[in-house]
Amino acid sequence: MTKKLNQDHILEGALAILSLSLHENVRVWKGFDWDLLDDMHKKGWISDPVTKTKSVFLSDEGAKLAQEYLEKYFGE
Repeated sequence: MTKKLNQDHILEGALAILSLSLHENVRVWKGFDWDLLDDMHKKGWISDPVTKTKSVFLSDEGAKLAQEYLEKYFGE
């Protein structure tokens, strides 16, 4: 039996992992599934991922939450 996955937890974990590629203080590489990136954009965490650039900007809220989720899900 497959357990239903919590989409909010997936988004939070993905945002935390995305922040590991942080450069220029606000840019992160957009190496995730497009639907996942679109959901993060809808939440206001990142800039619009549908561009020719290989990275997106973290919003102020996205950067703050990325640190929070990184500690919450992956901290020791």
